[in-house]
Amino acid sequence: MTKRLRPDQFPPWYDGQSINEAAFCREFLASHKLLFTENSFFTPEGRMTDEAPLKTEIFQIIEPYASTSVPKKIANIIELLKITAHIDDFPPQTDRIHVANGTLFLDGSFSASKDEIVRSRFPVAYNPSAPSPETWLGFLHGLLYEDDIPTLQEYIGYCLIPSNKGQRMMVIKGSGGEGKSQIGTVLSHLFGCNAKDGSVGKVSENRFARADLEHIHLLIDDDMRMEALRQTNYVKSLVTAQGRMDLEKKGRQSYQGWMFARLLAFSNGDLQSLYDRSNGFYRRQLILTTRERPPDRVDDPDIAEKMCRELEGIFLWAFEGLQRLVANHFRFTESVRARSNRETVKQDANNVLLFMEAVDYIRLMPEGKVGSQELYEIYTVWCRENGFSPLKNRSFSEFLIANQKKYHIEHSNNLTNLVGRRVWGFTGIEPVLKLPLRTSDGWQRDYSDDNPFI
Repeated sequence: MTKRLRPDQFPPWYDGQSINEAAFCREFLASHKLLFTENSFFTPEGRMTDEAPLKTEIFQIIEPYASTSVPKKIANIIELLKITAHIDDFPPQTDRIHVANGTLFLDGSFSASKDEIVRSRFPVAYNPSAPSPETWLGFLHGLLYEDDIPTLQEYIGYCLIPSNKGQRMMVIKGSGGEGKSQIGTVLSHLFGCNAKDGSVGKVSENRFARADLEHIHLLIDDDMRMEALRQTNYVKSLVTAQGRMDLEKKGRQSYQGWMFARLLAFSNGDLQSLYDRSNGFYRRQLILTTRERPPDRVDDPDIAEKMCRELEGIFLWAFEGLQRLVANHFRFTESVRARSNRETVKQDANNVLLFMEAVDYIRLMPEGKVGSQELYEIYTVWCRENGFSPLKNRSFSEFLIANQKKYHIEHSNNLTNLVGRRVWGFTGIEPVLKLPLRTSDGWQRDYSDDNPFI
């Protein structure tokens, strides 16, 4: 075919014998809106998740002029495009949502232009006249309590923008069979390639898992594992990330990348930590509980498909929640039930919180004092009598030290036991429970004969 063309008909990047790859890239970028940063190509349609269409288009252009080593030439052009189209910084735009037919701004204004290169574009169109998603709303009213639906509405809207200002993840908990995972199916269609199925447990234990969430708006954990997380730092860093964070992939040098993935988990239990007893881990969770499944309910196997036909209306519903959240300075609407759920989970994970309210065992008072070992043994008695597993001594003390201001106590090494030795302990708290008299090394107390533990 090239023999039929005169030299003056050759493209600028072909001299009759070989392809000038650099010239090809310049001409290609002149007619294609494309940039490369953070290991990905971006176009007006969002991040290019697969380079195959790009390779196909390049092949169709060079095929008449290349007869040998075509795959290698295409690979070289792709690598050169990454250099030619590279930019250093491409920050997320948190004041707008790019949809299938244009750009919707948080103030409600809309632009039908799609010329701008964007990080993400959702596959749903903005249609202000879209009908109310009655199937979706009816499903939610049957699944969740009424005062929890606004929380879900705000959270889904929150996930539409590349921002972690809300500093929260969401767990929707039920006993099973309620249909809560249908929400994840609908959101997968609403978010398209901007959502990803995954595991909160994997994120917590695998240091490479965060890099898999780069450029992603929403991680959906359809069936959260019930095991307590051995470490929580990776999960907390995702929930609170504002700006670039250190990401690592296998066999590659770590790098700084934008991270704004939000976490949504469906579970039959609570998200617990094996070692992290801090308030920070639990206060990052929005925990919604489902209604009990009516025994006479007849499930519709096509409910997800019916709801997906309402995506334009669901998008408007979520956008309304986002606007409410932004107006409230990214503070989520939480029902009394949702707040109680979080406190219950926190107490279940750290029974020291309950122990500190056990007035039959200890008393908080300014002039009180007790040794650390004595206090811990009182705590273990409380656990045994109430059916709890005690924390280790070190975890127990670390919690009290971290919460001295909350309980108006003070950690001190100026306490003296009955044999005259100085020991560590706490002031501002005194024992009520009478423990057996000790004769071995440690604290001793001269209790009356009516002590039931002697």
